Amino acid sequence: MFDLDRIQEIWVTITRNKVRSLLTGFGVFWGIFMLVIMLGAGQGLGNGMSEGIEGFAMNSCFMGSSRTSEPYKGFQRGRYWNMRNGDLEILKQSIPEIDAIAPILWGRRADDNVIYGDNSSSASVRGVGPDYARIENQFLSKGRFVNNLDIASKRKVCVIGTKTYEDLFPNGEDPIGKYISVNHIYYQIIGVAEGVSNFSMGGRTSETISLPFTTMQQITNGGDVIHMIAATAQPNKSVNQMEERMKEMLRANNHISPTDTQAIWGFNMEDNFKMFSSLFLGIAILIWIVGSGTLIAGIVGVSNIMMVTVKERTKEIGVRRALGAKPLTIIGQIMTESLVLTALAGFLGLCFGVFVLYLADTYWLQTAENVYLKNPMVSFFTAIASSIILLISGLIAGAIPTSRALKIKAIDAIREE
Repeated sequence: MFDLDRIQEIWVTITRNKVRSLLTGFGVFWGIFMLVIMLGAGQGLGNGMSEGIEGFAMNSCFMGSSRTSEPYKGFQRGRYWNMRNGDLEILKQSIPEIDAIAPILWGRRADDNVIYGDNSSSASVRGVGPDYARIENQFLSKGRFVNNLDIASKRKVCVIGTKTYEDLFPNGEDPIGKYISVNHIYYQIIGVAEGVSNFSMGGRTSETISLPFTTMQQITNGGDVIHMIAATAQPNKSVNQMEERMKEMLRANNHISPTDTQAIWGFNMEDNFKMFSSLFLGIAILIWIVGSGTLIAGIVGVSNIMMVTVKERTKEIGVRRALGAKPLTIIGQIMTESLVLTALAGFLGLCFGVFVLYLADTYWLQTAENVYLKNPMVSFFTAIASSIILLISGLIAGAIPTSRALKIKAIDAIREE
């Protein structure tokens, strides 16, 4: 006759073990899944920021004039001053570390201030020099950028952004050579530029009209005033040192105290890039700490379930030891169970995490606008590192239960109920 109570007891035990294993496996699954999602999001943020400044010279600096904060050579504190064309020439000739240097002037932006035929667009206006294209890559889709002849002749020519081009020429006709009205003055189009997608001086290049700076000075009756100077350093030269030398030269040429740090404001992309790099490194470290903590919690669960399993199988282990089973056999059995449970749940979490990142990138990020996440995928190295962590964790999770199993004496295990 079958012992129904014994069968029921065995069935409850098997069911309890399965549920316990599933819950423990889910802990590992969730830990590696969250780690992959956070690493992918961190990578996507880095990709988005890198794409946002793609084409912008990382060894560049920008500076402009501000009120003086110290009296000097008879001038009162709080004096207004302006950078001028002469300053630009002095910087070019006196500082060999400069690779490219360009003036920038800011113009007026208004609603529908750019007109061609019956079409209109709203765009910012700026005056620049030819070297500006070496500081911010214009990514010209048509025509050319401002050149030295345009500057010398003060030509009424302009480079329009891609957004402005689409507004003015909705049929896609060639705009080169056409005349457009910008703030009620006509200019001939010489190029169409997209510029850096998410970062640009004075607004996006795709919505900006670029003029020769000398032309803009003449039209606005601005004399030889320059609003800003942008420059890049020679290869292997320090941007910070070049920037400081430029400021020293500007102070000396404009009767500003050498110790006045407020008269010239500025920033350089090298410092900003280092700051972003440090920020992303900190984010990556934080992600690994948080993700690893979640993963460790799952591993602890695996270790606990293996401890319970060893306790419930004490008699079985004792019988096997009494029949001559070697310690390595017992170790192999318990470590294999721990490794299989951890690896299976972890690899499922890894695959599911990658799948979720793929869906987010394909069906949301590719169509969303103004999102600073680009291609949030984990690298091959990250996947390999995660796999190694899983295997090591599985071995660690089985180490404690294994040591307990080896301490069980055969006679005590058989006697235990």
